[in-house]
Amino acid sequence: VIKCKAAVAWEAGKPLSLEEVDVAPPKAHEVRIKIVATAVCHTDAYTLSGADPEGCFPVILGHEGAGIVESVGEGVTKVKPGDTVIPLYIPQCGECKFCKNPKTNLCQKIRITQGKGLMPDGTSRFTCKGKQIYHFMGTSTFSEYTVVADISVAKIDAAAPLDKVCLLGCGISTGYGAAVNTAKVEPGSTCAVFGLGGVGLAVIMGCKTAGAARIIGIDLNKDKFAKAKEFGATECISPQDFKKPIQEVLVEMTDGGVDYSFECIGNVGVMRAALEACHKGWGVSVIVGVAAAGQEISTRPFQLVTGRTWKGTAFGGWKSVDSVPKLVTDYMSKKIKVDEFVTHALPFDKINEAFELMHTGK
Repeated sequence: VIKCKAAVAWEAGKPLSLEEVDVAPPKAHEVRIKIVATAVCHTDAYTLSGADPEGCFPVILGHEGAGIVESVGEGVTKVKPGDTVIPLYIPQCGECKFCKNPKTNLCQKIRITQGKGLMPDGTSRFTCKGKQIYHFMGTSTFSEYTVVADISVAKIDAAAPLDKVCLLGCGISTGYGAAVNTAKVEPGSTCAVFGLGGVGLAVIMGCKTAGAARIIGIDLNKDKFAKAKEFGATECISPQDFKKPIQEVLVEMTDGGVDYSFECIGNVGVMRAALEACHKGWGVSVIVGVAAAGQEISTRPFQLVTGRTWKGTAFGGWKSVDSVPKLVTDYMSKKIKVDEFVTHALPFDKINEAFELMHTGK
């Protein structure tokens, strides 16, 4: 058993608490990882808020991390101690019907136990003050050591800077893949990106890589416009500057609507606007943001009858074990940006400050 520091969420709506936790050794087909760097994501905040119906407490959150394999359980063949890895919240077992289907990346092998905050055998590897602590998204990167299933880990280039590539564990991969895999943006097309946080910037990068001619960034916070343009946005607008609904503005700006739109906020009203900003006959809108539990989307069916397509994406459609190492290689060869997404680097004990920075859009 390893004793180490972890940020524990004891209950919903309270700040994280830095505690000493016990991390049990990995069982069969499990991997124990020394986490070197982690990022914070709105999904962590969503669960911490208490709005997540799958949220279990007490829990160690975190799902964008990178580290070094410390030890492996019986039967683990894909990684060994010393390997550099990124933990994966969407695993890839290679055996389930989802993994065998090229149309999806949603491996279901450990979905049920992962959703309950437990390892595949139905138990936890974390204890603190004599209490069992739940896992989160199969990763729990807000701990100096974590244990994950062997199908939830990608071995990456040992030379990669872990404080940067940890972002490929969720946000950047999600946005970039939404453009290149899910929407399959075409050269010369017009795109609209709603929400210019990390995921929205990654969508812009994907649209640009795919050869989009016009990329319109949309956000209420104009402080985000300069960064969006650095990533490839050709123009940026704020809905507050218009009297009419933003979808009408976009339809006018683009002679009938955009070819591809992306919702990167998790707001069901914006999801509708993103669909209705698409061009009749061929427009495709991709939902990337995660809405709160129980919320529903609506539009007039005629929007779809007249040729628009509404899609969703999880982790950008990447089959995780196969794709994450390639994304790291693309970053190392300067094909995709990662460093530019990092705004602040804080010591682990300032993790609550990191959440505050995220909530204020900084």
